Amino acid sequence: MKNLNIALIISLFLFGSCSDLLDVSPTSVITTESFWKTEGDAEGALIGMYVNLRSISTSTLYYLGEARADVVALGTVGDGGWAKYYTNRLQPDNAGPSWQSLYTLVNSANLILKYVPGIDFASEERKNTILAEAYTMRAFTYFVMTRTWGDLPLRMDPTESENPELTQIERTAQSEIFQFIKADIDKALQLFPDNSYAENKMFWSKPATSALKGEVYLWTAKQMGGGNADLQTALDALKDIQNTDVDLLDNFADVFDYDNKGNKEVIMAVRFAELESAGNNYFNAMYLIGSAIPANISSEARETIGAIGGGSNNITVPTTYVKSLFTNDDQRKDASFYEIYTIGENEALTYYTTIVTKGSGTVIGGSRNFIDDIILYRYADVLLMIAEAKNALGEDPSMEINQVRMRAYEDQFDNYAFTSGTVEENNEIILEERLRELAFEGKRWWDLVRFDKAIEMLPTLSEQANPEQKILWPISTSVLSLENKVTQNPGYE
Repeated sequence: MKNLNIALIISLFLFGSCSDLLDVSPTSVITTESFWKTEGDAEGALIGMYVNLRSISTSTLYYLGEARADVVALGTVGDGGWAKYYTNRLQPDNAGPSWQSLYTLVNSANLILKYVPGIDFASEERKNTILAEAYTMRAFTYFVMTRTWGDLPLRMDPTESENPELTQIERTAQSEIFQFIKADIDKALQLFPDNSYAENKMFWSKPATSALKGEVYLWTAKQMGGGNADLQTALDALKDIQNTDVDLLDNFADVFDYDNKGNKEVIMAVRFAELESAGNNYFNAMYLIGSAIPANISSEARETIGAIGGGSNNITVPTTYVKSLFTNDDQRKDASFYEIYTIGENEALTYYTTIVTKGSGTVIGGSRNFIDDIILYRYADVLLMIAEAKNALGEDPSMEINQVRMRAYEDQFDNYAFTSGTVEENNEIILEERLRELAFEGKRWWDLVRFDKAIEMLPTLSEQANPEQKILWPISTSVLSLENKVTQNPGYE
């Protein structure tokens, strides 16, 4: 793998109309000897890394982070391959995403970390920022993978040879993987020059890395025996973000508006836009295909649905449980989903289906395109993680929970003001509030596991034999056939 395809390095140089990155066809093959010479080479490799991130964000991150939880269920147009997730019936031969695409992203970061230090830059600050982004990307990707599969092959250097002695390696213990993740995060935070955000929030920044650090340390505090020390580290990292140019937007729907990308609430997002990304992201599966729209629906429903197209279909719908959490005076309800009813005799209404309005994209040429940015971190998420850390440390989480609720309920907030109770009671409230706030954003499965609630709250898990073994995903048969030193996770042999 010594040759580097230009599509992965410079990739589509048109990363948004504002940033002029990302849309070039592959024209040649470049070797490491001819590449990695100039600052421009480093910038091209950086963009290639973010192209890889967008590839896994199209659907993989959602499958791994939420699809197995209690958020979506069977829609009106078949299961589209989703049923194995929300029924928790994963098997090695049909496991959904494997770790191969994520290791491609790791390799992109590893190449930058190996070669960029040897390149002369006009600005040392810019060089350090590129390295910081690569360290953060590698940490983020390993964090996704170790929460999914547990122990992992730890690839710290780029794969530039097919030598099996270098490519075939055993899995490293999860505890060591987390040490590696934390070390990468610390290196990144030291290299970022300041707390500023990148253009359109589509590149890793110091505040975004602090958000990742907060989530990592929350996880190790609760799942890896890190205890109060890790909780305090998480809290400090998350509070650092509050000293940056970030805030909640007044209107919840504005956070996800296609024309409002990179807004003040967003901390880190994966860039999608017209002419950039090939096809739609996962929100496509949560809308409604034109042929499935009944004739006998209200004009309001027809107007809400608006244009269809872009391959939109109703493969998954919000669960009854999710919908039950929202009251009519919660502005997040209509900005998250919309229920469609048919109209029968005597104006009788019959429930038909539900579409997800969060992430509904934009209409281009009369066709809906599901190309909203995939938000990895935003300020409401950070506030609720602060509340989680404070509560676990025995502190009062009321301020942060109420900040989120004040935006949600506006002038009805007094009816929903939160008052702290026991640690256990507060945990239930925080977990539920995170679902209201972050539904369909790829967070819920991770939340349930971090709070040790996955088996308790998901009958699709609790009704299985040895459900604790099904928290981790199976390693796909395709991976096992390629990596002969990798063994299967317990429960899937």
